[in-house]
Amino acid sequence: MTDRPSNDPQIHSASYRLAALDQDFLLSDAMRGLRFQLEYAHAEEALRAWGVRSTIVVFGSARTGEAGSAHHRRWYDQARAFGRLASERGGALLEGQPFRDNVIATGGGPGIMEAANRGALDAGAPSIGFNITLPFEQLPNPFTTPQLTFRFHYFAMRKMHLAMRANALVVFPGGFGTFDELFEILTLRQTGKAPPIPVVLFDEAFWRKVIGFEALAEYGLIAPEDLDLFAFAEDAEGIWSALLAGGLRPNESIEAPAITQG
Repeated sequence: MTDRPSNDPQIHSASYRLAALDQDFLLSDAMRGLRFQLEYAHAEEALRAWGVRSTIVVFGSARTGEAGSAHHRRWYDQARAFGRLASERGGALLEGQPFRDNVIATGGGPGIMEAANRGALDAGAPSIGFNITLPFEQLPNPFTTPQLTFRFHYFAMRKMHLAMRANALVVFPGGFGTFDELFEILTLRQTGKAPPIPVVLFDEAFWRKVIGFEALAEYGLIAPEDLDLFAFAEDAEGIWSALLAGGLRPNESIEAPAITQG
């Protein structure tokens, strides 16, 4: 009788691992499409479980704090005030309804994002943090609802989640990341790839100084009517009024997905 060889090499081979438990396989180039799908489904299931039907997305600088310059303090305070006001009036508190509407959603980090999430918490309402993995880790702020705090690897999937339930967009002063998010939504609106959600820019003097909106129209790079895609406001109440004037309806959702492709 010959000795039977051990099957240890087969058992410990990478190919023998269950595919769902094989991290090397899941993180391979071939599985990038699956990772996109997982990032979509992971957040989607949690949002549905909480009854989140629509959001108000708030963008702004991560470098703005309540202990900074006078400008920074004002922006932070008004973002916090708006987070509370919108949560109280927009439908995020549920109160016997089957869905939550106009839930505050941010990038989940510090600064303006923190302020808006903090305001929602002041109102006793949930809020969302769509965080992103960065080389220098951006940790979630402590004011998002823990069960609605997500971390993404792909900017594209994060942007999709920020846009797809948005009833409105409120943009406070910020840098490159804020500009990126703002112009992405404006482009979706301009091209008809998103429904006509209101977009409000906080602190008109800041935006007029850093972006020549009228110059874009003057040089024929945008249509004059594209300047009507957004409005300005100077305080939390002004933001809310501008959103209502732009078509926002408390306790209601947009009628079509904010991103219509695919």
